[in-house]
Amino acid sequence: MNSVERFIREKTKRFKKTKALIYLVYQSCFWLLSDRVPVTGDVRRVSPNDNHEYYFGYYDVSPWDLTDRYMLCLRVKNSYKAAALKEPAEIILIDTSNDNSFKVIAETRAWNTQMGCRAQWVGPDFSKRIIFNDFREGKFCSVILDLESGAERVLCMPVYDVSKCSKFALSLDFARLQRLRQGYGYTNLPDSDTSNIPDKPCIYRLDIEKNEAKAILSYNDLFKFETRSDMVNAEHKVNHIMINPCGERFMVLHRWFNNGVKFTRLVTADCDGGNLYNLLDDNMTSHSFWKNDSEILTFAAKKPHGSGYYLLKDKSSEYSQTLPTLKVDGHPSYSPDGSRIITDTYPNRERKSRLYLNVVGEEGCETIATVFNPFKYKGIVRCDLHPRWNRSGDKICFDGTFEGRRRLYTVDVADNLATII
Repeated sequence: MNSVERFIREKTKRFKKTKALIYLVYQSCFWLLSDRVPVTGDVRRVSPNDNHEYYFGYYDVSPWDLTDRYMLCLRVKNSYKAAALKEPAEIILIDTSNDNSFKVIAETRAWNTQMGCRAQWVGPDFSKRIIFNDFREGKFCSVILDLESGAERVLCMPVYDVSKCSKFALSLDFARLQRLRQGYGYTNLPDSDTSNIPDKPCIYRLDIEKNEAKAILSYNDLFKFETRSDMVNAEHKVNHIMINPCGERFMVLHRWFNNGVKFTRLVTADCDGGNLYNLLDDNMTSHSFWKNDSEILTFAAKKPHGSGYYLLKDKSSEYSQTLPTLKVDGHPSYSPDGSRIITDTYPNRERKSRLYLNVVGEEGCETIATVFNPFKYKGIVRCDLHPRWNRSGDKICFDGTFEGRRRLYTVDVADNLATII
């Protein structure tokens, strides 16, 4: 982002519609002057190329099973109009060892364009069962589907993040999330409590084996925890829950809106809601990822250094700056062996996004792909790349629209892995 773009963003951040219009005109001009190359890199389509739209969802879980043969994917008729979110989506299973053939395995009515339906493989084997969110009998729920027998087990709550052992999951209020952050919650139900600080839970723990849910944190708990003056009379929400690999602690973004200004802090806690820790409280924290059980990679505006990627030590003030050449927000994650980082960017002034690969310990990043984003995919129906690793760490998949429709693609990074070894 150059100085002009930073100036525009700063002056219009309180006026979302004006900001969007100005940036759309700005991008249109630069796209007309650009090379108009829709994609670069060793990018291969995995999903079908028909009249439907295909994508997976967020960057924090992998669509691949343990063998890296099968991939989960959503199929919808339309994903560039908000009204389409009220229609059902199909979950398909792609066989990458059989010419990317696929079959429809389920249907869901709880999905969005950013995070899908949180479909993912159930551990510890990650090969026989999947879990996904749905809306049935007037309620949000999650469903465990046995791919061999077709048997379903309906759970009493939707899931936001599932522990690696798959014994429990954490959840939140998807209706409130949709009202305050469209494209991340679900449209099926209105927010039942629009007060600034609802007198109710904000995070739940779902015991998957017993199918029992209990509240572990409330909005008041977060408000009363190291309260800041700008929290008073502000509207509060939570988002982006991520459980650490061993299943002992989780992180969550606590956000509040005061007079049109958004504030964010990164909070960690035990998975029963105890031992809250205010890990990052510098107003702007974005996408994060657990490197291991005690370290978190995040993009934030860290005082006094400014915007960038930082590696934080949980329950401490320790941190270090990483990926120093990247000053723009993205969706980062570590490879399964922890040796590399993948992240992306939002569309630049030419409507192009980049995929970056970094070898841990090195400052520079390799651009492994650039992709164009058509103008109809913007706002709450935009298509972020959301790069994700396969289980072996030799492929990346991402959602893209450069062919005119939402599709699922892969990039082979086996050569990069060989140079590390």
